[in-house]
Order: sequence, then structure tokens, then C-alpha cells
Amino acid sequence: MPPVQTVATIRRITPIGAYHHLVLDAPGVTGVRPGHFGALAIGGRDSAMLLRRAFSIHRADPDQGTVEFVFAEAGRGTRALAAHRPGDTVDLIAPLGTPFPLPGGQVGAVLVAGGYGSAPMFALAEEILGRGGRVAFVLGAVTEDRLFGVERAEALAEHVYVVTDDGSAGRRGRVTDVLPEAITVTGATEVHSCGPMGMLKAVTEIATAAGAASHTAVEEAMACGIGICMSCVLPVTGPDGVTRFLRSCTSGPVFDGATVRWDDAGTLPEDLEGAAAMTPKASDDR
Repeated sequence: MPPVQTVATIRRITPIGAYHHLVLDAPGVTGVRPGHFGALAIGGRDSAMLLRRAFSIHRADPDQGTVEFVFAEAGRGTRALAAHRPGDTVDLIAPLGTPFPLPGGQVGAVLVAGGYGSAPMFALAEEILGRGGRVAFVLGAVTEDRLFGVERAEALAEHVYVVTDDGSAGRRGRVTDVLPEAITVTGATEVHSCGPMGMLKAVTEIATAAGAASHTAVEEAMACGIGICMSCVLPVTGPDGVTRFLRSCTSGPVFDGATVRWDDAGTLPEDLEGAAAMTPKASDDR
């Protein structure tokens, strides 16, 4: 289904650890798949905060007409969103982006998340399990309060690996420390991940070395969320071997991790198709 723009009413907004769980009444939003995101206008028409904030959709219930998000207070926009109360309204565009792929058959998959990057993973696990597949979770964060959904993961999967940088929950370390074990235990042919760019790069390298496909949901800043502003582009190599800038909000946020040039993110690679036209001449003093 195409995305819709709607005025959604806040049903609940609840602190969970370092995050907030936001439930919106948005009955017009349908066709949500794991990996889709929504873009929220925070301050209303008279606000100086002109840009929407993009968040992965945690869950959508078409019967209840609700859409759920998990977010952290990271700046002025998210602090303003956290100050909202039930009954307040926000302008929402959803569902947006390209979701996680779901190949047919009884696949084995490892779902890897950093912090609240786990938000879309539980609905994804339910879909894989519903097709007769098997899943394992690898959930990581800096500290225990920045984990999200450990109990939900344990209710869905036999194998749940929890790691924190400081050892305050689970094992001390990073998701990459336990990912090879998780792939082996499940016989995974798919690794789905969501989190910081450095984590996604490392997860892709481990998945590829194990012969598993790597599907990565990138956490790029998206100023418009609908493919107009080009602020969220990533260098991605196509099947023809040519690297092009693709927009995270439309071609992603889920990419085949093996095609993303992680080390070149945020740069303008010289071999990028169209790079010469985009690079100012040396004499251009604008």
C-alpha cells in the first residue's frame, strides 16, 4: 500500500529504559512490513522545527488502527516529542521505505540489533516463524538501560544473545563477538540487522564470511523521508559493478549489506557514477 499522510492521535507514550514507546491511533496507515518507517512532524505548522523525524515502525495493528514507535531523546525534536501527552496529535507519513525481504521457505535467520534498532525485529521474527523458519536474536547496547525488547526476544526464540559494552547485562562485549556462534547454532542463511553504521559493516563482514545474506536497515538522518532532499544518500554498488548514490529513505532503509560501500559513506567516491558532474571544478570559487 502507498504511504499516507494523516494526523495521528497519541494513545500512549511510555518511558522504557533510556527510550520512549509511542503508540499512535492512525487507522489510515496500512500495509506496514518489518523495516518500514514513519516520518513525524513534531512541532505543528507554526514550529521552527521544519524537518520531520524518521523512526522505524516497531509494530502496526490494522485491527486496532495503531502504529508504534520506539525512540530516544537525542535532540530538540525528540525531546519535544517526548514531552507530548496522550490526546496530543502529530502529523505522520507512513509506511515509508523498503522493508526487510522475506524469502520463501523455512529459512534460518539471526536478527541483530544495537539499542532500539531492535524495534522492527520482533515483527520480523514473527513473520519468519510464521513461515516455518527459525530465528535467533543478538541484542547489544552500551548499557543495560539501552537494550530494548530482551523479554520479547526470549518469548520468540530459543537462542537470545545479550551483550553490553560495560557488562551490565548479558555478556561484556559487542554483537559481533557472539554473531558467529548465533549463525552456527541456527544454521542461518540470513542475517538481518539494524543499528549504527559501524555495527552494520561489521555484521555484514561476518555474515558474508559465513555464507549468509546480510540485510541491513541503516540509521541515516532523513530530512524529508520521501526522496526529495538527497540528504540520506549512500554509495551502493549495483549488479553491473557501478557505484551510485541511493537514497536511504526510498531505496532503503534496508539494503543488501554486501553492496554498501561502508567505508565511503559520507564521502564522494571518485568512481561514483556522476561524481565528476557533482564535484566543483578547482577554479570554482563559489
